Parts: sequence; structure tokens; C-alpha cells
Amino acid sequence: MRLLVAGIRAELRITGAQSLKEKRHVVKSVISALASRDGIGVSEIDHQNLWQRSTLGVAVVASHPQRLEQLVNEVDALLHSRQALDLLSFEILYLDDDQ
Repeated sequence: MRLLVAGIRAELRITGAQSLKEKRHVVKSVISALASRDGIGVSEIDHQNLWQRSTLGVAVVASHPQRLEQLVNEVDALLHSRQALDLLSFEILYLDDDQ
């Protein structure tokens, strides 16, 4: 079986947060929404102590290229759909077990 992996680094600005508590509420809801999908793992990897910034690391795993792209697009769409967020950057690194 072929294993395809995409690693995503998403830099976020939490626009309405006035405290770390507000920021963590927003980030936790985004992480929960992403992690609930099969084939996606996510964690906050930077800016944990800044109240208007966050960096998420997202791992996407699939056995077919079309499914991998669908999941990457779902991550992008979810981050763009959140009114409390500005997506500052979205970097993707694709890995393939055939390499």
C-alpha cells in the first residue's frame, strides 16, 4: 500500500483575542475541528504564549493522491472559514514512501 503524507505549517493571527484564554479557546476549537477528520493530525507548534498568534502543524495521511489533496484542501478551507482567524501563511511539504 502506498502511503502519502503532507505536512502543513499554518501561521495564524487570532483577530479578536484580548487574552491568552480567548486565544486558546479559538485555537482549541480549530484543532478539534481538524482532528475530528480521518487522516488529519494537528498540534499548536509555535507562539503558544502570544495572545494573537499561533502556528499549527498539521499532518495529513492518505493512500491515494486525490484523497490527500482533498484533505489538504479541507484544512485550507476550514482555516479560511473561521472569522476569528487571519491565515498569514500556509506552507505544504509533500512526502511519499516511494522516495
